[in-house]
Amino acid sequence: MGNTQRWRRGRTAGEATATDRADGDDDAPATGTDAGTDAGTGAGTGAPEVDSWGADAPAADAEAPSLAPHGVTDVDAYLAAVAVSRRDFAAEEAAEEAAELAAEQPSDDDTAQGEGAYDAPDADGARPPQAPPLPTAPRRRRLGWIADGSPREWVVVTLLQAGHLKQAVAMALGMGFAAVLSGRPARESGVIVVTVLVGQTILGWHNDIVDKRRDQRHHTAGKPIADGRLAVGTAWYAIVLAALLVVPLAITTGITAGCIYLASVAVGMLGNVVLRTGPLSFWSWAVGFGMLPAYLSYGGWGGQAVGSPPETSMVVLAALLGVGVHFTRAVWGLVADHEDGWTYLPLRLGLKLGASRLLALSSLYVAVIVVLLFVFGARDGLSR
Repeated sequence: MGNTQRWRRGRTAGEATATDRADGDDDAPATGTDAGTDAGTGAGTGAPEVDSWGADAPAADAEAPSLAPHGVTDVDAYLAAVAVSRRDFAAEEAAEEAAELAAEQPSDDDTAQGEGAYDAPDADGARPPQAPPLPTAPRRRRLGWIADGSPREWVVVTLLQAGHLKQAVAMALGMGFAAVLSGRPARESGVIVVTVLVGQTILGWHNDIVDKRRDQRHHTAGKPIADGRLAVGTAWYAIVLAALLVVPLAITTGITAGCIYLASVAVGMLGNVVLRTGPLSFWSWAVGFGMLPAYLSYGGWGGQAVGSPPETSMVVLAALLGVGVHFTRAVWGLVADHEDGWTYLPLRLGLKLGASRLLALSSLYVAVIVVLLFVFGARDGLSR
């Protein structure tokens, strides 16, 4: 209906008149020149001419009906004008349909206005909270989970850094050296080195996971888990894989010896969360280090290897060595520990003696214990 009305409005006045007549509007009266005379005596009165049969008949000289409205002499020009008008009307219809389709789709301004709806203040003048941006996954190349971005952000590098690599290597080399001095073959000493290296790395990862929030609060350097370079889930995944590796490595030198070493690792992980901030913080260090002589003395080659118990003096000296290592390592975090309200022994001594003196005394203590281990080991041996 709307299209028909627009089509009627788009026609010229003459076209509308001709079309209306062609549509058969016979009931409309003729007025003015439309009722022109034809011939005969009925010209003035408009009476029809009657033939011999008594029926109405048109005048003999009546012209054929024309397609043009009354008063138009050039029919061809008129038809050409009508065709142009119809083409213009079709173009107008197409433009209107395109405009209607475009109006149904949101424009860029509407989209921008919708996106910025959160930025507009409400009636009270307060700005509503903005919606958080959608998370986007970083683009990674092949092996991107191992080496993506700068070398500092590589997963392998961050795992090594979070595993307290220096302490792990020092412990592994020390245990390997002790195994060689106790008379163990090279292959057994090599397995011991790898086993201790993996176990100490597990302890380092677990320690950084536990201290994540604390390291973030104190902006501790060299902590990839705290600064976001290493995800906690990735660290736990590495711990699980390392545990699956350290178990067969540990029992390679004997089931008894392997279980003792695995127990020492479990004690170290427990010490990361239990009694760590109080006066008994050294307990896990003493117990864990005290198990290491038994790991060496009960070991051999193969799962069925059975050794002998360690000397009591070696167990005591190893436990004392663990306490000294705990004091030495605690020196570097005394400031943060004091801010967090810790009350363990290294902090108490550090407040009285100072960090420098505490470090010097702790280093001297460790050196003395190491010397005593060599002396008693040479005199009594490692095992009974």
